[in-house]
Amino acid sequence: MATVGQMAALDPTIAQNLPPQCGRLFEAKSAKRLSFEQIAKHLERSEVACAALFYGQAQASPVDVSRLSQLLEVPESALGSMMAIPDRGRAGPMPPVEPLIYRLYEIVQNYGYAYKAILNEKFGDGIMSAICFSTKVDKEVDETGASWVVITLRGKWLPFARF
Repeated sequence: MATVGQMAALDPTIAQNLPPQCGRLFEAKSAKRLSFEQIAKHLERSEVACAALFYGQAQASPVDVSRLSQLLEVPESALGSMMAIPDRGRAGPMPPVEPLIYRLYEIVQNYGYAYKAILNEKFGDGIMSAICFSTKVDKEVDETGASWVVITLRGKWLPFARF
């Protein structure tokens, strides 16, 4: 995905680790030349949530399945397993080897303790939820014309319980 406007495709090195419908979804997405942004609008979900459905990392609702089936012209029967509770986190190796994913991992390696310290100072002893959570990806262009990635992570603060 080196150029703007290119369609994301399923990496064959992780395809065998994903649920069977994932390959079919990516094939239909490619055939229709649809971006995750376009599909997300049709689903009335965020781009990240939409992409997570394609990787089997999020649970689809019956409405999601119906809308995907209609948009991608894939039978609902082929997508029904998307409504099961996903087995998350098994798509790729740890540590990640795909460079972009590794860089995200590297951010946590380099700044994780700094984030933790600041979050603990602001919120107390606890964790940020990845369940009561939302995220989005935006693009900014600076005055020189350089593109910048903006990733927003928004999670509910969960204080540790005293027992």
